[in-house]
Amino acid sequence: MKTISLYILVLVGFLFTSILTSAHAFQKNKDKFVVVLDAGHGGHDSGNIGNGHKESNIALNIVLQVGKDLEKNKDIKVIYTRTKDVFVTLRGRAKIANDADADLFVSIHCNAHSSQASGTETFVLGVANTKRNMEVAKKENEVIFLEADYEQHYEGFDPNSPESLIVLGLLSEEYTENSIKLARMVEDNFEKELKRKSRGLKQASLWVLHNTYMPSVLIEVGFLTNNSEGKFLNSKAGQTKMASGVKKAIMGYKSYVEQNVGENIYQDTQVENDVVETSGEPQIIENVVFKVQISASSREIAPESYNFKGLSEISREKVGKVYKYYSGYTSDYNMIKQLQSKAVSKGYKDCFIVAYKDGNKIDISEAIKPASN
Repeated sequence: MKTISLYILVLVGFLFTSILTSAHAFQKNKDKFVVVLDAGHGGHDSGNIGNGHKESNIALNIVLQVGKDLEKNKDIKVIYTRTKDVFVTLRGRAKIANDADADLFVSIHCNAHSSQASGTETFVLGVANTKRNMEVAKKENEVIFLEADYEQHYEGFDPNSPESLIVLGLLSEEYTENSIKLARMVEDNFEKELKRKSRGLKQASLWVLHNTYMPSVLIEVGFLTNNSEGKFLNSKAGQTKMASGVKKAIMGYKSYVEQNVGENIYQDTQVENDVVETSGEPQIIENVVFKVQISASSREIAPESYNFKGLSEISREKVGKVYKYYSGYTSDYNMIKQLQSKAVSKGYKDCFIVAYKDGNKIDISEAIKPASN
């Protein structure tokens, strides 16, 4: 059996090849928020057929409805991996997203189980493979075997091998943070807005998510093998309802990543920075720097105070295709907490503190541990 080291070499090769491919991204899309919608399975791969319902058709109907709704927004460009009942390889789906230099990749599927299990699940790439998540990863990755030349294109990768699945998760964590943000929005919409049962956000080593270089999620809209849920998902009303939840989540995510872009950019450069008054004694953590992450966006803007409602010490970091924006730069933990409170008062409700040691990002708990000893 091949070692994990060999798997890493093979998959890094995939990574390098796809990066070269994505370097030729369509520049004409840069002025729009690009969403790639992927209807799972298709053609000779029907997916699961729980209760006689065909997963590939249901997934496609939901994707087309999501796309139709999104296309009503002039600043969104929708690209489909398929618009009819045809087979598209996993690497082909990833290539479409990478070539389009997409901001999001959203894959729609339907679940199956030997029991009457029910509910939605949204997956992001990760190494947290529980037994059930491992089963899902194997099921979705096994479509590789339906490709005539799979041995050539997926050499060294075995969908049934735990080692392969673990390596997938380790190699591509770059967009996990924003993928999780979208996944939470999807499941929240399903549960709170649509009143569907949510099984929550999950992590699994899914090949198609690994090879897409943007925030990506795989949504299981329900179990076709569940008698009532299968009937619901096979109906036009059910498909329209689920599509509305996905569309609303995408729009919510778009607003989240593009906050501070456009409407918060002012021409007046004479903005007086807010002075933050600290309470209590300084809590200096040696060799650690704290910042407040106030925003993440696919667009690059100047890290100036006037672009961020007068907040001070603005800095910018590019991680993959995402720009992260921070306020503050201090070793005083009490000071950074005050800066976070100020950012919240300015409207950055989701801001949070990050810590760095020797230039490397570390957990907050690790950063402040010396002070508690």
